[in-house]
Amino acid sequence: QVQLVESGGGLVQAGGSLRLSCAASGSGFVILVMGWYRQAPGKQRELVADITSGGVINSADSVKGRFTISRDNAKTTVHLQMNSLRPEDTAVYYCNARGIQYSPAWLEYESWGQGTQVTVSS
Repeated sequence: QVQLVESGGGLVQAGGSLRLSCAASGSGFVILVMGWYRQAPGKQRELVADITSGGVINSADSVKGRFTISRDNAKTTVHLQMNSLRPEDTAVYYCNARGIQYSPAWLEYESWGQGTQVTVSS
């Protein structure tokens, strides 16, 4: 199994910034796509932004120009820099990773973090 550990999140006023980080750990795994989803109360989980192993970034229209996804050189940690936060950004943010893992054959996996709360007050 590939474990994801999230950090960051919290309470911020509208217009403020927060930074989320997610670190993947395990053995014999390759991450093909890693990113962030969010789920607000009463709504479906939605993609915020993700980045492929080749560096292609996909992000929701609602966060373009405000949120930036990046990763470390080892490509096992991703960060989500969130600027100009709005009350509608309030949600639980989940880290997601998809790829392949050798155990003992190469199999696809998908892992989720435990979620971190982001609350933006108006």
